[in-house]
Amino acid sequence: MAEEPRHRPGSTETSYAADFLRFYRATVTEKCRALPVSELRRPRLPSRWTPLELLSHLAHMEQRWFVWGFLGEQVEAPWGDNRNSEPDAAWSVPSDRTLSEVVEFLHAVAARTEEILAGHRPEEIASTGGRFDEDPPELRWICLHVLQEYARHAGHLDVVVELAGGPTGE
Repeated sequence: MAEEPRHRPGSTETSYAADFLRFYRATVTEKCRALPVSELRRPRLPSRWTPLELLSHLAHMEQRWFVWGFLGEQVEAPWGDNRNSEPDAAWSVPSDRTLSEVVEFLHAVAARTEEILAGHRPEEIASTGGRFDEDPPELRWICLHVLQEYARHAGHLDVVVELAGGPTGE
C-alpha cells in the first residue's frame, strides 16, 4: 500500500499538500485495483455508488477545485457526471470506461495539480470566471478542502472494499 508522507525539514505548505494528495490518490487507486472487475461496478451501500464511480468522482473533484476553481479555466464536465441528463445518476461512469481509463484521467489531473501547487503560493487567491464569480478562496483553503474530501472518500472506499472481501487498512 501507499506509504504515508513523512516530515521533511524545509518543505513548503504546498509541497506537503502535494505529498498527501499523492498518498490519497495512490491509496484509492490501490483499493480499486485490489477488487475483482465485477466489484468495481457493484454498489454495496444504500447510497448506491460503486468504487469506479467514486474514483471518477475524486478525479473530477480535484480538477474542479484546482483547474476550474483556482485557475479559473474552463473544463469539460467539471462535475464529471450526468446531472443534466440523468439527475439520479450523478456519479455514473459509462459502461465501456475501464478502471485503467479512470486511473489515466486521475493521473492527468494529478499532473496538473502538481504544476499548480509547485507554481503558486498557498496565500494566493483563486481566479474568478471559472468555479468562482465572487469571494474566491485561497489556494491553502482549496488544498485542505480537497484533502478532506479524499480522506473522507478513502474511508468510504475502505468499507466497501472490506465488504467485497478485499484488503483492509492503508
